[in-house]
Amino acid sequence: MRVVIGEDLALLRDGLIRLLRAHDFDVVEAVDNGPGLLRALLNHQPDVAIVDVRLPPTFTDEGLRAAIEARRQVPGLPILVLSQYVDQLYARELLAGGNGGIGYLLKDRISDLDQFVDAVRRVAAGGTAMDPEVIAQLLARPKAAAPLASLTPREQEVLGLMAEGRSNAAIAGSLFITEKAVGKYTAAIFGKLDLPVSEDDNRRVLAVIRYLDQ
Repeated sequence: MRVVIGEDLALLRDGLIRLLRAHDFDVVEAVDNGPGLLRALLNHQPDVAIVDVRLPPTFTDEGLRAAIEARRQVPGLPILVLSQYVDQLYARELLAGGNGGIGYLLKDRISDLDQFVDAVRRVAAGGTAMDPEVIAQLLARPKAAAPLASLTPREQEVLGLMAEGRSNAAIAGSLFITEKAVGKYTAAIFGKLDLPVSEDDNRRVLAVIRYLDQ
């Protein structure tokens, strides 16, 4: 599985390379700046890219902007953002950018390397890997309050887990309820948010994000 890395911290970049290669990933290029990242993504069109938000030359949002532009030119290019920051504007644009695997994890909340590797594989396979804190910030905008206020506390729990990319079985296990109950909650959520029901976890997350951007 071919990987491109965009990370300016040398120690973290080298650590990611070693970790991924130890799990049989092929790191085809690792760059430390935004323009270099965009070139690498377009040249290699990897199975998955691991991207930091803030890269040289300005250390603002070059990583995310490079990822968005790469997905514009290569629709569905799987992107896993790994950062210390949540950039709401560009994160929402990235998430709403069509099909293909998407992930957004916060560096300081990763405590299990096996789970991280699993997240990389999930995104490469077209799924989602969303940090709960990222989802909380994206859903916290004032204009999202009205539709979300119509959800019960349990439905909001289910929505948060669903947005992380979890299956109905995983949600049921996390909340200690049955899969049938999760199905009912999911149907109620999409009904209240006026969204079509889909069994595709990635499309479900993208639909919610697109709805909140309306």
